[in-house]
Amino acid sequence: MSYLEYNIKHVPTGASKILHMNWALTLLLIAVAGIGFVMLYSVAGGSLSPWAEPQMKRFAVGMVMMFTVAMVPIWFWRNVAGLAYGLSILLLVLVEIIGVEGMGAQRWIDLGFMRLQPSELTKIALVMLLAAYYDWLDIGKASRPFWVLVPVLLIVLPTLLVLRQPDLGTSILLVTGGGLMMFLAGVHWAYFGAVVAAGAGMVAAVFQSRGTGWQLLKDYQYLRIDTFLRPETDPLGSGYHITQSKIALGSGGWTGRGFMQGTQSRLNFLPEKHTDFIFTTLAEEFGFLGAISLLGLYALIVFFCVISAVANKDRFGSLLTLGVAATFFLFFAVNMSMVMGLAPVVGVPLPLVSYGGSAMLVLLLAFGLAQSAHVHRPRGRS
Repeated sequence: MSYLEYNIKHVPTGASKILHMNWALTLLLIAVAGIGFVMLYSVAGGSLSPWAEPQMKRFAVGMVMMFTVAMVPIWFWRNVAGLAYGLSILLLVLVEIIGVEGMGAQRWIDLGFMRLQPSELTKIALVMLLAAYYDWLDIGKASRPFWVLVPVLLIVLPTLLVLRQPDLGTSILLVTGGGLMMFLAGVHWAYFGAVVAAGAGMVAAVFQSRGTGWQLLKDYQYLRIDTFLRPETDPLGSGYHITQSKIALGSGGWTGRGFMQGTQSRLNFLPEKHTDFIFTTLAEEFGFLGAISLLGLYALIVFFCVISAVANKDRFGSLLTLGVAATFFLFFAVNMSMVMGLAPVVGVPLPLVSYGGSAMLVLLLAFGLAQSAHVHRPRGRS
């Protein structure tokens, strides 16, 4: 009997698949989401509405999606990776045509019962396609110029469409996440050195283009850069968000002011307290210890994903799990850097904690893919 035949015969079936899920990862996801529910209850002044209750319902739907996706054999997700990518590109094009505008950007498609943000789906579809591509490609070809150009084009296409919305934060995540997938697949480091050099040149071009006919960014995006570099120059204007965020972070001290006792959020000084800046609310109410505890849970989620990927002998499943872990890491790293003033404010939510439908559902869908890879991983003879 061949190894493949043996593996197929010994893949868990039916209800037994539930037992083979990565339950440590599942419990960590529930714990982080629970923290999100508590914080949304707090910022609403001790009420489940308007944020905590809808978030709980979305999480319940997302968990059903995660378990459903986990039960589907990993080879199926490998086979539909191209279709998922194509669908995400189609949805990004539809945003240009029938998208709903909000806060100066056209990023959503109104489905009636919710607003779908296709760029969130694109992050996972891109990871799926790149994992399938490098699973198909001979590892010895990964660094050859032609075979490097293909994934670069796959990354650039959705990035340009997302930039048109405009959504700089998601564009950065797409490029960075795609680059990490290429690195994990074995592409030579010299390519990334060239990208860093080109990125430095692009940054210079961005600043040089300001106020010209070929300006590369929107005015509000330049304003975000100004705010990042010198928030104190306009503390009541463009620097207001990050100034209030830093005040909230600092006022929490070691143990925080106490649950629902944060003055910055309770008195509405803190902007977007239920979405992008919810981490500062947590830090104000529960202090450094509360903030580092959440960061520890995030680190454990990444850790268990990496352990699962390293133990997985299937290249697609391993790369897919690493891609999900990398995407998740970028989410919370960018958000936390943003609210602490270490990075420009680019509108990236805190995963599983910030209020929002598309981001949570897509993230749980992604972890469903990682669970599928874990459940259906090759098993050696015993």
